[in-house]
Amino acid sequence: LFTHPLILPCQHSVCHKCVRELLMLNHEDSFDAGSECSLPGSPRSRVPSPSMERLDRLTSRGHKGWRRGSVTPRVTTIPCPGCQHDIDLGERGISMLFRNFTLESIVERYRQAARAAIAIMCNICKPPQQQEATKSCMDCKASYCNECFKLHHPWGTPKAQHEYVGPTTNFRPKVLMCPEHEMEKVNMYCEVCRRPVCHLCKLGGSHANHKVTSMSSAYKILKEKLAKSIHYLISKEDQVRTQITELEQLISQTEENGQLAERRANDHFERLFETLQERKSEMLRSIEQSRNRRLDQLRGQVEEYQGMLENSGLVGYAQEVLKETDQSCFVQTAKQLHTRIQKATESLRTFHPAADPCFDEFVLDTSREETLLKEMCFGGVPDPPLIDLSSSKVYNEAMICWRLSDDHLPTDHHILEYRRSDGEDSGAWRTTDRVYGPSTVVCDLEADSLYSFRVRSCRNSMFSPYSPEVTFHTPPAPAFGFLFNDKCGFSTERLILSKRRDAVESVAGMAFLLAADRVQTGSYIGLDYIIGDTGISQGRHYWAFKVEPYSYMVKVGVASDTKLLEWFHNPRDTSSPRYDHDSGHDSGSEDTCYELSQPFTLLTLGMGKLFIPKSSSSSSVSSANASFGDPGSRVLPMPQRLGVCLNYDAGRVYFFDADTMRCLYERQVDCSGTMYPAFGLLGSGKVQLEEFVAAKRLTF
Repeated sequence: LFTHPLILPCQHSVCHKCVRELLMLNHEDSFDAGSECSLPGSPRSRVPSPSMERLDRLTSRGHKGWRRGSVTPRVTTIPCPGCQHDIDLGERGISMLFRNFTLESIVERYRQAARAAIAIMCNICKPPQQQEATKSCMDCKASYCNECFKLHHPWGTPKAQHEYVGPTTNFRPKVLMCPEHEMEKVNMYCEVCRRPVCHLCKLGGSHANHKVTSMSSAYKILKEKLAKSIHYLISKEDQVRTQITELEQLISQTEENGQLAERRANDHFERLFETLQERKSEMLRSIEQSRNRRLDQLRGQVEEYQGMLENSGLVGYAQEVLKETDQSCFVQTAKQLHTRIQKATESLRTFHPAADPCFDEFVLDTSREETLLKEMCFGGVPDPPLIDLSSSKVYNEAMICWRLSDDHLPTDHHILEYRRSDGEDSGAWRTTDRVYGPSTVVCDLEADSLYSFRVRSCRNSMFSPYSPEVTFHTPPAPAFGFLFNDKCGFSTERLILSKRRDAVESVAGMAFLLAADRVQTGSYIGLDYIIGDTGISQGRHYWAFKVEPYSYMVKVGVASDTKLLEWFHNPRDTSSPRYDHDSGHDSGSEDTCYELSQPFTLLTLGMGKLFIPKSSSSSSVSSANASFGDPGSRVLPMPQRLGVCLNYDAGRVYFFDADTMRCLYERQVDCSGTMYPAFGLLGSGKVQLEEFVAAKRLTF
């Protein structure tokens, strides 16, 4: 336990005796350069502490380096036993430190509890009649029994006003004195230095320009802060225990994962060793087989030529045959003999070794493999992929695409997670099956909902961090599948339909110029219309498409079958402007004629802009375009993709920015018949239908 603890500037506490010992050790170290060093890395605390007798002996000698009349050494820097930081005590040394009376009180309470069974005897009574003490006087610094206390503190004397406590052996001063002005009591608190000071420190001392407060105010504030901090720590006990449990689990997981990684690395090396051993056996076997085959061939050739030497008597025999004079006998023998002679002659003329002794084709080059082995390292955690917003889309289903990291290392698979992020089930992530490519399709998403997506990669059972979350808004209704109707009676001269019937292009060519030549004053050239090949007679449906930015004018929307008959079967090339059958409702004269819902509604796009029709009682627009008095407020940038939603049962049509699913315009429409997606083009332009994520056609 602490004995007379002092508060260091670093707010750690140390005993008065220990500070003196540390000062003495530092003083001796400064004069004892040739003394024996401590072990490397040994802190100063490992040096044996000097005994009190040694300190007294050094003090009585007036040791070199000590101030006259003082026990404080000139070396005033000591290491804090708690944080090991060097503490400079200044010229005043130990006397500039405050005693930690709070810590003394705590220590005394523990000591009293430990001494509860041991009585403190009266300092006045003499043995053998010495009594147990019942009081301790803090002014007299002595303990008394009841009789002795009354005897030495009689009523009516100044001693009767002494402060007394229960029996104790720890007598501390009643007030805290200033370390810089020893005769002054501390009565203020310096908020800059965060320590008690006296009035002289504030008037002309080192705290003259510092902000100070009263001791009572500092006591109240610091006590409240300390109480709040303690209450906070106590309230967080369960959280700390939970965090300790998590840390213990992490330690366990670290041990398990480390052992698993070690086993996996060992397995990889074992497989490499096995592969090398197998390859070594195969290549050595191949060399051995080639060597044996060549040796067999050469040995056979040696035997053949050895046979020629053994048949050297053939020449002598032939010479004797030449001496034969009987023609019939000579002919009978010479034929076979001549054949044998010819074979021997041919062998001598065409001598070639039967095998090549060189094994250059079996020279093994392992430089590339050695380089690979030297560069072999842990694959590590793969970098997270990034979801590609330009390639991903949500239509009838969600197709999510992502780009892989640039670390050029292959991944085993990917995991895509998604959840609703519009307030419902926002905390429950759903996971797809393993994906082995850079994209996947997510099905069964709810309509008109906001979904968040994230993906991560896996390599060698190690997962990358999640990619940044991206959000997509699903269409407000099921996707409606259709193609352009190639039999609706559109102008094949001015409209070019793609082979797949998913795109139509308006070409302002020679036919358009010839038609313009026939236009008289007060007439105009009408739009060329084309519709979808599938109609709608019930429910809510949504479709999306893209209008090319270079398009001059394109009208998009819905129209009923009766209105389409009128458009396709009545001549319109030189019709009057009063007969404007497109329901853009852009002209002021139309506002009075089309207040009621019509069997068609078309929205105008062109030249990179989208034009919001004038407001009427049956229409509304987004809040961003509430100022209808300004014509510029009705002109918006053309979205990259436009979506149309028809609510047949409610008789209402909506136009959306298909990328953000923001409603741009909505209007009442008369759904008395079968409604078809309708498109009108004038001048150069192109419309491309959105391709389904999954090839599904809706039929009605």
